[in-house]
Amino acid sequence: MSYQVAIDCERIAKSFGEFRAVDDLSFEVHTGEVFALLGPNGAGKSTTLRMILDILKPDSGTIRVLGAPISDETKNRIGYLPEERGLYRSVSVLDMMVYMGQLKGMHSVDARKRALQLLEHLELGEHARKKVSELSKGMQQKVQFAVTVLHDPTLIIVDEPFSGLDPVNTLVIQDLLLDFRKRGCAIVMSTHQMHQVEELADRLLMISRGRQSLYGEVDAVRKQYAQHAVVVEGKGDWAHLPGVVRVQEAENGRKGTLLYLQDETTSDDLLDAIAHDDSVELQRFELAVPSLNDIFIRVVEGERNHA
Repeated sequence: MSYQVAIDCERIAKSFGEFRAVDDLSFEVHTGEVFALLGPNGAGKSTTLRMILDILKPDSGTIRVLGAPISDETKNRIGYLPEERGLYRSVSVLDMMVYMGQLKGMHSVDARKRALQLLEHLELGEHARKKVSELSKGMQQKVQFAVTVLHDPTLIIVDEPFSGLDPVNTLVIQDLLLDFRKRGCAIVMSTHQMHQVEELADRLLMISRGRQSLYGEVDAVRKQYAQHAVVVEGKGDWAHLPGVVRVQEAENGRKGTLLYLQDETTSDDLLDAIAHDDSVELQRFELAVPSLNDIFIRVVEGERNHA
């Protein structure tokens, strides 16, 4: 693999009449990472993905996929799971998967072998010869994912990949995605499930009104919004610790107590004070870093208020 950037978008833009769906957007997706594409409804995420996939042409800017402008050969190395699912419902699962594999350039024998392996892995082996229409919604979702990765793609783009899945099957799909990442595959995940982003994604791009709002490593973005406070669990009179200016129960259902610190007090200073205070029993101590869900809401509401 001679490239490290799987997707390189430079100042791309797309309008539909007077509506500017994507506006001067630049970002990279690296090989061997899970990249989350976030944004409120109508932010331009789907338009961005469709330009990357060459379904839509940008009005301006450049897009390189897998080291070059997109081509038919490049498209055969991409696995795409659209939000609007589409399977042939009146044929057997196995026949449909073999056909989809052939469309991606696979030999029918290889496609059949790989399809059976994936179906067994997804605990769908006994359903291989059933019609798609005979499967539950969750089973169909797993089949759709199997079709997406059937040809062992180099780049995987998934739109709401866990929709309709129970927690057990969600873990199965997560493990498959992480396995592809370990093998150097680039994975783009568009989702509204922020906890999935925190668990899986290495970096993220959040767009709003077609423009970049947040971009970077997930942990770095969260720390950017961290409060000058720590979260603790345990027993003791937290308010009397040196450097603590306010004590508050953690919000949004998260267990713990928030300790807001004086500007000159660091978290290390407070931890040292706790260690030397026999009246305090500490069970948990961490920086007050907000969840991505909190950050998402804050950014979107802030931009709406300034519109």
